Amino acid sequence: MTQATDTRPAITRCVFCGKLNRVDLARLGDGPRCAECHKPMRFDRPVKVTDADFDTVIAGTRVPVLVDFYADWCGPCRMMAPILDEFAHQRTGEVLVLKLDTDASKASAARFGIRGIPTLIAFRDGKESRRHVGMADRRVLDGLVS
Repeated sequence: MTQATDTRPAITRCVFCGKLNRVDLARLGDGPRCAECHKPMRFDRPVKVTDADFDTVIAGTRVPVLVDFYADWCGPCRMMAPILDEFAHQRTGEVLVLKLDTDASKASAARFGIRGIPTLIAFRDGKESRRHVGMADRRVLDGLVS
């Protein structure tokens, strides 16, 4: 008899070499490594995404995805960073937390109508499910991906 396995595929770019990788978040305990450079893939912190890989990452990930649309010069965005870091750490393997720099990735920011930052958008099955504009605490983050 075959036993069903819990798989949670996600696609992210290696921070070291830039290669897109497919990783099963249900198997993070195995220590996933990049297929190209063999360095460790980390999911306990937000992962940067750009216009070039945004659609691939969102479409190829089967866990809830929370995207922080931010800019480096934005004070509230900098204040949100530790909250997002903690959220990514505590929800590792359950939620994929991404960061998209709206200055560097203008096409994605325009496509999603980002007019104020920080803007947090949750995605499920490749589609936007919820949105929050402005500072957010842990309760708001949990609500976005629930």
